[in-house]
Amino acid sequence: MSDIHNATPKQDELTEEELIELVLEEQQKALAQAREERIYGKKPKKQKPLVRWIVWGMALVLFFNTFALIFQIYSIPALEFIKVSTRLSAQEDIQTYKKAVVEISTGSSKGTGFAISPDGLIVTNAHVVEHATTLSVVFPDEGLMEATLIESYPAVDLAFVQVQAEQLPYLPLAEDPPYTVNEHVYFIGNPLAFTGIANEGTLLDAIQLEDWQEPVRMLKAPVYRGNSGSPVIDQHGEVIGVIFATMKYEPIGNVGLFVPVQQLRNLLEEQ
Repeated sequence: MSDIHNATPKQDELTEEELIELVLEEQQKALAQAREERIYGKKPKKQKPLVRWIVWGMALVLFFNTFALIFQIYSIPALEFIKVSTRLSAQEDIQTYKKAVVEISTGSSKGTGFAISPDGLIVTNAHVVEHATTLSVVFPDEGLMEATLIESYPAVDLAFVQVQAEQLPYLPLAEDPPYTVNEHVYFIGNPLAFTGIANEGTLLDAIQLEDWQEPVRMLKAPVYRGNSGSPVIDQHGEVIGVIFATMKYEPIGNVGLFVPVQQLRNLLEEQ
């Protein structure tokens, strides 16, 4: 079996995607500063010629390195998921689903989660919150909220997080989905440096992983780092699983892996 890769980037080692995000943030800061100078008439301090040349040289190197990384990481196939998200997000049902999907931040990593009740019970992966120094979630409409880890289940890579709120948007859980091979499904998450990305894929067979008591399901879809905790949603608008990793599965290639909703329901019944 090929190596399994969690779909959540950790911040103790800088990934290329995070480097691009940092570069974009610095560019936004520079634009904001220039805009402020134009509005308030502030004039930048004159720099010495040598310093100015050094600054321009560093800017050019950063510029070319940024675009080199962008073309390397966000290749034409990778950019396709943004086009798909734009198309899907025009659908009313997808717009509704996205309201319940959150970005989870732990101070050392970021991932995805989704609300399953109007009073703020959120599902994510255990590996997303395992080293949390702080815990917060961001709803698309309700904004940033402090969160508390209720329980973590590393054996099935699931965790429950709670925020103090009422009448939040949430996603219903499927009762007993059939998991038909080639069934069309949606999933929503925060891959790479993006948030609220909707995508689609098709179901594959189940697979038994080492050290797992129950089989998990495979998904033929563009799953990237940051999609950990993304809900897999069927055509009835119900959650049938939770994405937790990717792996190479020949002859198909890279596939997403998700925990079936039955395992999530079993944990809820134990609480």
